[in-house]
Amino acid sequence: MKTIHLFILFLILALAQLFVPTKMILNQENILETGIIYKFKTQPIDPSDPFRGKYITLNYEARSFKTKDSVWERNETIYVYLKKDSLGYAAVDQVSKVILEYDDKNYIQAKAKWYRNYTDELQIEFPFNRFYMEETKAYDAEIAVRNRQRDSLPNNTHALVYVKEGEAVLKDVIIDDISIKDYVEKEN
Repeated sequence: MKTIHLFILFLILALAQLFVPTKMILNQENILETGIIYKFKTQPIDPSDPFRGKYITLNYEARSFKTKDSVWERNETIYVYLKKDSLGYAAVDQVSKVILEYDDKNYIQAKAKWYRNYTDELQIEFPFNRFYMEETKAYDAEIAVRNRQRDSLPNNTHALVYVKEGEAVLKDVIIDDISIKDYVEKEN
């Protein structure tokens, strides 16, 4: 009798270990298939850090919001509502401490970094600031992004982010209308 209970407990534990990652993967795939795509303009990235792993760090132009509300706590969960500018890039439309009741607005759950009193700006930390890549290409990709952002051509580097009901998935980083993975291979 005790063996049967242990076996049933083992099965439940094994199924739970399979269910959780499967649910996470399916959720990400659902966002990629049914979410709304936003292009986030990137800014120069930090230098490589060998202790953080094989990814590139992305900073976004749309990472602040002008507001007279100065009561924001560092790392407080916030809801960033998005719109697209005239060129089709993501822009922050509104920021709230609670989910607002909008039918046609997409939002991302993010973190408040800090509030600058002298500019009346809330600095935002998006949950998709790392783009993981194949180990051998990450450093070259970071150099490519940095070099392309230093040139005089505007809007040549952006991230493709899918957004649905507060969640976001960073699908790709684009340099001159080419996926960063392909761009790095082309440059080498």
